[in-house]
Amino acid sequence: MADWGWITYTVLEVLIAVACCLGNVLVVCAVAVGIQDCLREPTFCFLVSLAVADFLVGAAAVPLAVLLDGWVSLTSHQCLILSCVVLVLTEASVLSLLAIAIDRYLRLHMPFRYKVIVTQRRTLLVVSVCWILSCLLGFTPLFGWHNLSVVGYYSTNTSSTSPNSSQCTFLSVISLPFMVYFNFLGCVMAPLLVMMFLYIIIFWSLYKRLKNSCPLARASLLREKRLACSLALVLTLFGCCWIPLHLMNCLLLFQGPQAVTPGTLYTGRS
Repeated sequence: MADWGWITYTVLEVLIAVACCLGNVLVVCAVAVGIQDCLREPTFCFLVSLAVADFLVGAAAVPLAVLLDGWVSLTSHQCLILSCVVLVLTEASVLSLLAIAIDRYLRLHMPFRYKVIVTQRRTLLVVSVCWILSCLLGFTPLFGWHNLSVVGYYSTNTSSTSPNSSQCTFLSVISLPFMVYFNFLGCVMAPLLVMMFLYIIIFWSLYKRLKNSCPLARASLLREKRLACSLALVLTLFGCCWIPLHLMNCLLLFQGPQAVTPGTLYTGRS
């Protein structure tokens, strides 16, 4: 990629990172300050977990994405570890979104048993499991599913125009089959489909209940609907941000490097 193109990409990434960090800091502050005893509410615990994950995406994953672009000299193992950190943080966002969707489903369909089932202790346990599972899934390439066994493998289309072909790039160490079959289909697309299904059930249930509810119950249901709409919007934005890049990875795997131009790939990353 030309120098001006790389500069434009870098500036956009920096702006996205700053906006991501500031936005999620505001979310955490709003939950911590604006809502009394918010951390006792499971939904807000999951929201804080999501905000922390997204903050780290802006503070760490985006800067790493810029560095892992053929412009820093690292050993292959250092490059692999830093690439896995990006996967861990994005997976933490996915699992936090999934936990929120399940929480809203349980709250709506088990209102009388909800507080018994979803306790503060269990909520914190679920948050911990989400982060532990994110680490296990994100660091999977370290256990062998990588490109380090291919001697001199630093020649993907993302690095073909880099000044030094031995420099670190994401796809030079992370296997495309891993990104498509394991990360995209298993770790991103499967949870997204489950969340879509849960939100369809939630909105359909709210629609039916609102038609036959009394004024007092209607006010509560409308609050649930507004919160569900906000959370569904977050899910939609997440999908719009990440799915195009994963689809490009699919094209790279099945059609070869010529299927996606470097400029298109950089646009998808931004």
